[in-house]
Amino acid sequence: MARLSARQIALGALRTWRRERRFADSVISRSFAKTDLTKSDRAFALELFYGVLRNLTLLDFWIGCVRASRIDVDLRDILRLGLYQLFFLETAQHAAVFETVALAPKKQRGAINGLLRAAGRRREELLSRGNAQPLFVRTSHPQFLVTRWQQHFGDKNAEALCKWNNLPPPVYGRINRLKIDPENFVQLYPSSRVLAGNPDFVEFDDLSTKALDSGHSYIQDPSTVLACQFLDPKPGEKILDACAAPGGKTGYIAEVMQDHGTIMACDRDLERLETLKHNVTRLGAGIIHPVGHDWTRDRLPKEIAFVAPFDRILVDAPCSNTGVMRRRVDVRWRLTQADFKRMQTRQLEIVRAALPLLKANGVLVYSTCSLEPEENEHVVRRILAEISSLRLEAERYSLPFRDGFDGAYAAKLVQSA
Repeated sequence: MARLSARQIALGALRTWRRERRFADSVISRSFAKTDLTKSDRAFALELFYGVLRNLTLLDFWIGCVRASRIDVDLRDILRLGLYQLFFLETAQHAAVFETVALAPKKQRGAINGLLRAAGRRREELLSRGNAQPLFVRTSHPQFLVTRWQQHFGDKNAEALCKWNNLPPPVYGRINRLKIDPENFVQLYPSSRVLAGNPDFVEFDDLSTKALDSGHSYIQDPSTVLACQFLDPKPGEKILDACAAPGGKTGYIAEVMQDHGTIMACDRDLERLETLKHNVTRLGAGIIHPVGHDWTRDRLPKEIAFVAPFDRILVDAPCSNTGVMRRRVDVRWRLTQADFKRMQTRQLEIVRAALPLLKANGVLVYSTCSLEPEENEHVVRRILAEISSLRLEAERYSLPFRDGFDGAYAAKLVQSA
């Protein structure tokens, strides 16, 4: 197995991400699989890779301050890494410059060295100039996103949201009561702390692989509970989880049902469905039945038709993920204005396809991890306008700048008899 430095891994991952446009998590995971890093070097490579992606616009602004002429894209990646170390990690200048210069081909090392040393000398000036830039530059978000958040939430909250997105996320875990109670959990895993007001969740100081492998915990943000609370499943009921993979909400529903009843867990992505199978097996949830199904294309599988109608349906719809940008670092660079309407079309198709499977007096919960009204309340209003037998019973957002957790939306719809 090749022995590459943390900086080499980070640089290679940045170039792969830029060229192949794969998701950042997939890129860095594959990079780690091809080399052998110590725990500390692995953490440093992650910090460099995600740190640069979180701060691309600001880093490029600083590059423009020290080099007015055009810069080769491969050279720019190296400069981004160097400036991130100098300005964000505050690495000693000699170390940051020396190690970063070593990443470049020999013919480019002089240029890299000169630019990074110039940036180091002008550090206070460049920081000041960066802080004076518009919000989208100094927090490295697409301008159209910042503008719409300012319109929806106000300037102060939009700035708080952008800053939130640029922070490394805490690691939260849901305690799986099918296998362990919270009291025993915190004794067994002392690096965990139960969240105030939310006894089903802990925050890990140091993530225990044993807690995951044993099924005692599932890595999950507390905001995901909102949809499950609105669903309010009961033991013995029949539940349809229409977009279930990778299974976090599905496993929690099974836990609330005390693993008694039936949950049909659907997803169109068969690879993600395999992940769900592994996850729910580890959690010890025996009432979950995974089924591959695309609600926008496929005919209804016999397995689902046989169990229908359902007492409750959860449509945790595919979305833009604007509520979880702290965790999905590169999402901001993939989105366009048109994506929100495009996602809405798909979300409506899924809800329309699932609704006929709901019992009279049954509950359908629509949820996303988006902050955008086109994907949330606009979808719900469209469905309510189309289906007169539905009524809206509850609706709520989880907002990072207000609630301190990932962004999410959920609406509880009840079918009349």
